[in-house]
Amino acid sequence: MSEALNDLAAYLKEKLGDDIEKAVVAYGELTVTVAPDDLIDVLNFLKRDVQCQFISIIDVCGADYPSRQRRFDVVYHLLSPRQNQRIRVKVEADEETLVPSATAVYPGADWYERETYDLYGVLFTGHPDLRRLLTDYGFEGHPLRKDFPLTGFVEVRYDDEVKRVVYEPVELKQEFRNFDFLSPWEGTDYVLPGDEKAKQ
Repeated sequence: MSEALNDLAAYLKEKLGDDIEKAVVAYGELTVTVAPDDLIDVLNFLKRDVQCQFISIIDVCGADYPSRQRRFDVVYHLLSPRQNQRIRVKVEADEETLVPSATAVYPGADWYERETYDLYGVLFTGHPDLRRLLTDYGFEGHPLRKDFPLTGFVEVRYDDEVKRVVYEPVELKQEFRNFDFLSPWEGTDYVLPGDEKAKQ
């Protein structure tokens, strides 16, 4: 399988030239890195070329590497049923980089790109309906970024008195942080409710 992927990588470098920044075969998969400006040309080629025929988009996702200058990877997973191969196309971006939307080439990329925008904050140009998908309308921040706080910024609850959903700043309750740190194999020093007769 890796021989076929190496052949595909060589073929893509030959046909696409400078549009391919990097092609790496690792863990039995081919990953091609392209610049945002070249993304649509590369995706069109991968879909329409007779040797490729990557007609199916499996996923679009993001990854966050805060230590890098271009901290986000936008990753497109494509499948070629005819060639029985998969390929991963990767674009590096930051908060200001505009990544062209793949919806013109793969209409199925629509909600995948919305999810990537919602969870990472990556901006897609030319997207027909770029808005949040998984978080609430007034949600602040992007929850899969590494700098997003684990507890979030606000907590949401339904208030029975005002008969609506209420947003409040996150408040960590101290009484839920009382641990006894005893080994579960040794048991506790206190009697649990219902075990009054067991420890006589």
